[in-house]
Amino acid sequence: MPLERTRRSAALGAGALIALSTVLLAGCTGSPAAETPTVLPAAIERPAAPAGDLPDELQLSLQQTVEETMAEYGVPGAAVGVWIPGEGTWTSVFGAADIANSIAVDPAMQWPLRSITKSYTVTLVLQLVDEGVISLDDTIDAYVEGVTDGDRITLRELAGMTSGNADYTNAEFAQTFFVDDPDRIFTLDDLNAFMLGKPADFAPGAEKVYNNANINLLGKVVEEATGQPFDEALRERILLPLGQNETRYIIDVSTWDAAHPVGYAPAAEGPLTPQPTNLSVYGPAGSMVSTLDDGRVWAETLATGALLQDATQRERLDGAPLDAGPPYDLYGMGIGETGGWWGHNGEGFGFTAALFHQPDTGASIVVFTNLSDEGTGAHAADQVFRRLSAVIENGAQ
Repeated sequence: MPLERTRRSAALGAGALIALSTVLLAGCTGSPAAETPTVLPAAIERPAAPAGDLPDELQLSLQQTVEETMAEYGVPGAAVGVWIPGEGTWTSVFGAADIANSIAVDPAMQWPLRSITKSYTVTLVLQLVDEGVISLDDTIDAYVEGVTDGDRITLRELAGMTSGNADYTNAEFAQTFFVDDPDRIFTLDDLNAFMLGKPADFAPGAEKVYNNANINLLGKVVEEATGQPFDEALRERILLPLGQNETRYIIDVSTWDAAHPVGYAPAAEGPLTPQPTNLSVYGPAGSMVSTLDDGRVWAETLATGALLQDATQRERLDGAPLDAGPPYDLYGMGIGETGGWWGHNGEGFGFTAALFHQPDTGASIVVFTNLSDEGTGAHAADQVFRRLSAVIENGAQ
């Protein structure tokens, strides 16, 4: 997501609308669940990192792989972690966090998660399903009025990217954000309003196309079902139980007081160009930031379903290939699979991120880079992840 690239981007038109599609691939309701008391998840222990360091030879291979991939794609800076139970831990930082001011990447920096945020949002929805507060068979019109086909689109279809509803990254949004008021702080209702009443892209369930509006609509479901603002529900139900103290949902970027990198994208000519910093354009589809170790914790929690009932996690993982969207082998509900690794990636406005866990071995990989919209269309963090997973798997043979 800088909002995520999708097949539907062509509908945005030229100029700023093309920029939006490559950069942004990130109502009232009568829901009877709005006053249901918050039910916190059962106590869960924060997963511990494997003790010790990975073997020197493996560390060298991992280091070289990251450096070679960064050079290939022109990535200015990165933070990377690999954790393998029974073998150890390796984390490292690379390159520049801020080119103009010659600031190197620091291990303590927070990084935008972009679309990894979607995995948190869908987890909140599935927790509410486990509690009996909502059902995946509920239609979105019970929570948000004005969605085209809202009486047919289920929460399951939104979470699995099969809803067919229009995205919010349309011409009206592009005009508002890129032209009228780039610094505007968009609320969740603002973002959803851009897609309300717009023609559907396809009939519910007919295709599987990655769409940011799907998840922002689910963010509103969370608010209506819990009676809390999205950020409060997220903090109480996931961040606090997991001890994710360095992970935040941020709408107003002026409140982002932790050290963090500058995001870059290639320009038509000349050096890399710093990208917009407005985090509010993403909402529950992509407005979170985190660190390497919190990313490790989320990778394992997400892939193992530690916050969900076993049956719910099994249903979550029952996915299929996307007809259009990011490079997963298959996509379930707010989670993707690549080569036996489960997790999520994200892209948008100068950053890419990838966060995956392999349940069979317990290994986890987290990659953050400060480059988006690479000229060949490659997702830099996903490329690093894929190559690191190959190093690990070859080393195990």
